[in-house]
Amino acid sequence: MKGLHLTADLYGCRCDAAWLTDAAKLGAWCVDAVQGAGLQAVNQLFHTFPGAGGVTATVLLAESHVCLHTWPEQRAVTCDVYVCHFSGDQSAKARQLMEALVERFQPEWTEQRSLDRGDES
Repeated sequence: MKGLHLTADLYGCRCDAAWLTDAAKLGAWCVDAVQGAGLQAVNQLFHTFPGAGGVTATVLLAESHVCLHTWPEQRAVTCDVYVCHFSGDQSAKARQLMEALVERFQPEWTEQRSLDRGDES
């Protein structure tokens, strides 16, 4: 069950506003980013909240998941990338995906964390 869990809180995102409000646009891009990082998408769910609401975008991976939540009124995004190492160390792919996510939103600043999960057995 060994894996890597990456999180990023993005503030002052300077991207086009549609990336924070358009679930279909953001979702399609997320699937492409997953594939670009060498990970395998197995399902997805993208939801725009009513009004001027944000988006929840989730891509289930063969390796685990990526999930984004946007707050357009705050120009903020939270990103969550988790990969398990069942078929080998996926850390580099997870980091590549997180880097692509951060670049997409062009934040003024970020708070990123990395957590090694599970044990060696």
